[in-house]
Amino acid sequence: MTFFISAFNTILYKPLFNALILFYKYLPGHDFGLAIILLTVLIKLLLYPLGNWSIKSQKSLSEIQPKMKDLQEKYKNDKEKQTRAVMELYKKEKINPFSGCLPILIQFPILIALYRVFWQGLKPEQLSVFLYSFMPHIESIRASFLGVIDLSRSASVEIEGVRHYLWPNLILIILVGVAQFFQTKMLTPKIKSEKNKNSNISSAMQKQMQYFMPIFMILILFKIPAAVALYWLTSTLFSIIQQYFIFRKTKTS
Repeated sequence: MTFFISAFNTILYKPLFNALILFYKYLPGHDFGLAIILLTVLIKLLLYPLGNWSIKSQKSLSEIQPKMKDLQEKYKNDKEKQTRAVMELYKKEKINPFSGCLPILIQFPILIALYRVFWQGLKPEQLSVFLYSFMPHIESIRASFLGVIDLSRSASVEIEGVRHYLWPNLILIILVGVAQFFQTKMLTPKIKSEKNKNSNISSAMQKQMQYFMPIFMILILFKIPAAVALYWLTSTLFSIIQQYFIFRKTKTS
């Protein structure tokens, strides 16, 4: 276990942590929020090909959902035929059902590392332990964004037994939810209104997912440092722009 922790710190945590501190040190005004945005954009650019693959896979899978629902209904009493029909559909549409999982698995350790950076990296002891020897020395970090949002705090904090809501932070996580909604909506194909039970079920499920993911993200981000919310907002906006150009290129080709 010690080996894996050491490898994780060496390969992911320390490089991301030092990159963030480097941006913070040399950005005008030492704005921690802008440093997070730059680090997020850098990561998204490095993972751009992987992101393209993931977006195309998710779009393809979502587009065949109505057909899959039809097959599941048609062979609902014969699971073996149902499985065979679904696999034939994947083969016909040239889709690998697991292709969307690999990008997520690759990015998951990066998300964990970033979470640790934003959660623990603000502590003074982290600056002395995890900074590279050639990095400029920094005694402390002022974790603010544009002088308005305290990125070290969550949207909800308890002070002397009383829960307080920080409106700048709350607005930030609401923006994450809105961005997540539009990203999910872009990936969701439009189903033509037909007097078909399966089409209605598929449409209802898609609408539920459009609202479930944003609400789910808001609930997760509500009690963790706003730095994570800023990262997620920047990452989602980048993905929306990336999706737009991918879908635009697909339509014109």
